[in-house]
Amino acid sequence: MMSFRIGQLAKAAEVNIETIRYYERRGLIVCPAKPETGYRQYSENDLQRLLFIKRAKLLGFKLEEVQNLLTLPEGQCADVQLMAQKKLDQIQLKINDLQRLEVVLQGLLKQCDSLGGKAHCPIIESLLHDK
Repeated sequence: MMSFRIGQLAKAAEVNIETIRYYERRGLIVCPAKPETGYRQYSENDLQRLLFIKRAKLLGFKLEEVQNLLTLPEGQCADVQLMAQKKLDQIQLKINDLQRLEVVLQGLLKQCDSLGGKAHCPIIESLLHDK
């Protein structure tokens, strides 16, 4: 079985060493015991755990949620599915909010274009006054 020093583990997982230390403090990764002489050795399982965390974060899961995913026993697909559905719902709300912002900004930019820069800026005006 392969073992890694922290720098090697960080390189293999494509993360910063400080990220690994932070995950250790958060309890996401167990810090191996330090031998009297030498360096702490991380296992292939530690690498797989780090990669799991990275993939979960890419899907939008926060570290607290990742920790919950890591503690679920195998065969708890319904619990994972519920967490994923909640995450999807949150993402859809964000998308809706961003689309609303897009429409507002497009409208303000059209107002700017129609004025040709000869009047007060509609964007600044909208920020100064609650409509």
